[in-house]
Amino acid sequence: MSVFAALDVSQELTAVCVVNQEGSIIAEAKVATCPDAITAYLECWSDELERVGMETGPLAVWLWNTLVARGLPIICLDARHANGVLKMMPNKTDRHDARGLAQIVRTGWYKAVQIKSHEAYVTRALLTARDALVGMRVRLENEVRGLLKTFGVMFGKRVGGFKRRAEEIISGDLSVAPELVPIFEALIKARRDILARIKALDSQIRTVVRRHKPVQLLMTAPGVGPITALAVFAAFDDANRFKRSSSAGAYLGLTPRRYESGEISRNGRVSKQGDKFVRSCLFEAANAIYCRNLGGSRLRDWAHSIAQRTGPRKAKVALARKLAVTLHAMWRTGSVFKDTSSTANTLKDTAMA
Repeated sequence: MSVFAALDVSQELTAVCVVNQEGSIIAEAKVATCPDAITAYLECWSDELERVGMETGPLAVWLWNTLVARGLPIICLDARHANGVLKMMPNKTDRHDARGLAQIVRTGWYKAVQIKSHEAYVTRALLTARDALVGMRVRLENEVRGLLKTFGVMFGKRVGGFKRRAEEIISGDLSVAPELVPIFEALIKARRDILARIKALDSQIRTVVRRHKPVQLLMTAPGVGPITALAVFAAFDDANRFKRSSSAGAYLGLTPRRYESGEISRNGRVSKQGDKFVRSCLFEAANAIYCRNLGGSRLRDWAHSIAQRTGPRKAKVALARKLAVTLHAMWRTGSVFKDTSSTANTLKDTAMA
């Protein structure tokens, strides 16, 4: 008789629940959040164990890879879908969550999440680290500008960039208040160190791009640079992940929400589900195509026609979705971007295939 198990994972302990085909609980316990401990507990049902489920989370990738290597039939459930069932429990406990997940796994009423390759997660870690450093640099620059306003010094924009203007202020405007000089020198030094780390990561990104043919292929599209191409590559991971390229837009949260109930039927704003960083990169690429002459006149003209009806912001979001679909179709077919009507029809046919 088949049995089903579920794991409610936390940082130190994992709640395990095992049920039979009728949904009756066979066993439940808490074990250490360790692949060896989980495998040892489920070993006595190894012949009857049909599926083991767990939610997406910070430890899901590590546990999934290690448990698959140990031969467990592990699947990863979308936490948003599972939450709809788990919130029906009267009390929120790890034990109840494990029970609810076990019933979801038993009935098959779940959406399995694809765990990406190790290379995709390494690439995403590289891009996330760079994005974090860029955010720190921007916050430091804003902090310098804000603190200087307190003392009546306007940073402004000058020829030579932020560094030269900061040096002018430290040597000139702050000469009347020398006690402030060490404070601003510390901020400028921190910014300089962060810029050095960003430059090192940029060099690493260029090295990765040079050995990745799919990424180089995606970069033939207008507005798509190394960071956007790598972000899309890491998000999709596999060109055959979607049966239709048109699904790429929905996967990245760039399609409108749909609400229908009785006589009510309306479209909302874009869902914004999925990878926020990739969505931001695609929007920036769409903005570059829309506002600058980077090639891709067909895409730009299409976006401008939408802007005449709905406004430029919605047109750029629509262009970002179209760009995501186009990039996936390029990857699937191995075709470089060509801004011609024949290529447009080819990409459209491939997306709908």
